[in-house]
Amino acid sequence: MQNFRAFRVHSEDKKISTKIDQIGIEDLSEGEVVVKVEYSGVNYKDALAGTGTGRIMRRFPMVAGIDLAGTVESSTDPEYAPGDAIVAVGAGLSEEHDGGYAQYARLKSEMVVKRPASLSAREAMAIGTAGFTAALALVRMEDNGLVAANGPVLINGATGGVGSIAIDIFSARGYEVVALTGKQASVDYLRGLGAKDVLIRGELEMGSRPLERSVYAGAVDNLGGEVLSWMLRSVHQDGSVASIGLAADHSLATSVMPFILRGVNLLGINSVIMSNARRREVWRRLGDDLKPKHLEQIVTNEVDLDGLAAVLPAYIEGGVTGRTLVRIA
Repeated sequence: MQNFRAFRVHSEDKKISTKIDQIGIEDLSEGEVVVKVEYSGVNYKDALAGTGTGRIMRRFPMVAGIDLAGTVESSTDPEYAPGDAIVAVGAGLSEEHDGGYAQYARLKSEMVVKRPASLSAREAMAIGTAGFTAALALVRMEDNGLVAANGPVLINGATGGVGSIAIDIFSARGYEVVALTGKQASVDYLRGLGAKDVLIRGELEMGSRPLERSVYAGAVDNLGGEVLSWMLRSVHQDGSVASIGLAADHSLATSVMPFILRGVNLLGINSVIMSNARRREVWRRLGDDLKPKHLEQIVTNEVDLDGLAAVLPAYIEGGVTGRTLVRIA
């Protein structure tokens, strides 16, 4: 196989830089399945790695990109054959294993999921880790008793990829979704995805009592810190809060009151480490009953490898709405 293009992160004298390299298959992490990549996407974790803002990668240089979708080129695992449509998200990509920002990827079998026939490679990456995480949150919350009749569900970080897709899939399942955002200009966008109401973060009175008025049946948190603490204090009896991200703060200051007086569930959502069987089931549902209905509205930008570096800083600055696709093929 001839050399191909890859967007790699380098570290020299503890300074992070990115460039497009010409590499070969032998330069990639070991794996049983070689994939011709068609699409990837941009996530907050990709921006952390590509800008050096966060310590994501365990070695350098490394191909960035925690998501990819494409077709199998070759495989030593009999479960995958040339031409199979696949998707891979998280699973250590761009952390311990070369990721999706390259024309080819070499993956371990347990990273790979056969893509549902109802999803194109582009649609799968419009969903990506963001949508996979949102769907996993919904599944975990419903496993813990959440139903639409219990009351509204609050989703913060609402204009980001996870928040946007969460609004889409929760509302499609009949939940009354309340979106929380810091962007006044995005109200129409959020209502268009299915939010019944939109709260503006700067206008929110979060209070300081151990328990606030019980308003929400559940919540999806992308921020951490003070907002997550307020969510826990504002959820109904036996409600669930899915903790997905830390875009605002990695810390959490709370009391035991929400847990012992209201039975609130704090659910940690880890989209990286899980069984392949669980990955397959969530992707099956993303191609079926949880398939987002507003992907074209959620995809707000599309770049190729040459345009990738320029879009990463906006993720760190909180200036992104929706999803950015990366066109590889």
